[in-house]
Amino acid sequence: MRQNLHQFGCPGFRQLGVSRRGVLQAGSLAIGGLTLADLLRMEQARGEQKWYESKEGTAKSVIQIVLPGAMAAQESWNPKPESPTEYRGPFGVAKTSLTGVVFSETMPACAKIADRLCIVRSVVGSVPDHGLGQYHMLTGHKSSPVLKHPAIGAVVSHELGWRKRLPPFVAIPENSGDTGYLSPRFGAFATGGDPAADQGFSVKDLTLPGGLTVHDFELRRNLRDIVNQRVKQFEADPATTETMDAFYNQAYGLLTSAAVRNAFDLAQEPEAVKRAYGKGMFAGKTGQHGSQAGMRMLLARRLVEAGSRFVSLRYGQWDDHSLIRENIRDRMPAFDHALAALITDLESRGLLDSTLVWVASEFGRTPKINAAAGRDHWSRVFSVALAGGGLKQGLIYGDSDATSSDPATDAVPLHDLHSTIYKLIGINSDKELMAPGERPIEIVDDGRPVSELLA
Repeated sequence: MRQNLHQFGCPGFRQLGVSRRGVLQAGSLAIGGLTLADLLRMEQARGEQKWYESKEGTAKSVIQIVLPGAMAAQESWNPKPESPTEYRGPFGVAKTSLTGVVFSETMPACAKIADRLCIVRSVVGSVPDHGLGQYHMLTGHKSSPVLKHPAIGAVVSHELGWRKRLPPFVAIPENSGDTGYLSPRFGAFATGGDPAADQGFSVKDLTLPGGLTVHDFELRRNLRDIVNQRVKQFEADPATTETMDAFYNQAYGLLTSAAVRNAFDLAQEPEAVKRAYGKGMFAGKTGQHGSQAGMRMLLARRLVEAGSRFVSLRYGQWDDHSLIRENIRDRMPAFDHALAALITDLESRGLLDSTLVWVASEFGRTPKINAAAGRDHWSRVFSVALAGGGLKQGLIYGDSDATSSDPATDAVPLHDLHSTIYKLIGINSDKELMAPGERPIEIVDDGRPVSELLA
């Protein structure tokens, strides 16, 4: 039983997996997520839609690092060295660059740059379920059986659009979240290929079919435009055709732009930089973790540097119901090394102040180590790490109690964290977007930015 959990996580995590379909399914799994007030709001005649102009904030770009399965705060950002062993867990602590602040001993690299980080140790989630928790973390909303909400990257794409011909929302290597009630054209551009492959890495939609040149592609585009003009004359509802036009024009821009292709080209990075991110290091049970974490983060840096607004990447499997000591030792060193390299690299290039780095975990892990030497699901309090983009540096905000059971100080509901992130990006989370049926829906319901986090 232990070995099964160690390899694959709990049944809920295995069922959800890391697929786009799994995230979509979360929208239909609500447990009491829809209230009578929600129904009344949706059914009543709507007044004027709340509207605010969205414009670039201090966080001109976002790098979202998704940790599927949920990482334990006790083994990362908020160890409890004074607690009994069954709560404290198997690791000691690492002193950080902040006086009196410690991280887990598994994070020595991040401990050295703690003065650049903003750690919220008192985040409050909702239901400790993988599908529901991931949905909540990616959208800022609890799941509803009647409405699918857009992931934050899709909202950024909708509100701020393309910049320098780079897709505003990029996913590495596969999509995290969905467009919800927004048009599919605001969805993520997924690389498909994994930059961990390095020389074997390619982006599936940036290569023309064999034998087809850019000139040939332009001719085909002109012919297509002529045909579409005729078709639209007979099209009663042009919405679908217009959406396809948007997709096609975006694809054309990607395929014909040397700047875009260069942004995705890791071959242009010196080997010394790749090694600094962890390439070829930290061999683990499922491959070179250093390349998986490091090359994905390096590609994210290249993309925001080139102009992409929101880049989401995934790393690891953190559903540690058993053998948490072995699992953390296997995958944490690569993550710790790569994240510290990313923050340092962004700072050295003058990009940290304008780039928000956000480590997203769907919930936390139980206060007490279980009989299988692991930790189970826990949403009542957990930690989230952020950096840059207009946040205070070297800030440890809030805390859990002595056993990591509940918030002890400055609790931060997840919707408030999302409102804070939106404020940094330049989007008022109180703004209403239009869902099907002419229903204005707030970007974040009742969220309030946490001013203490802002520089």
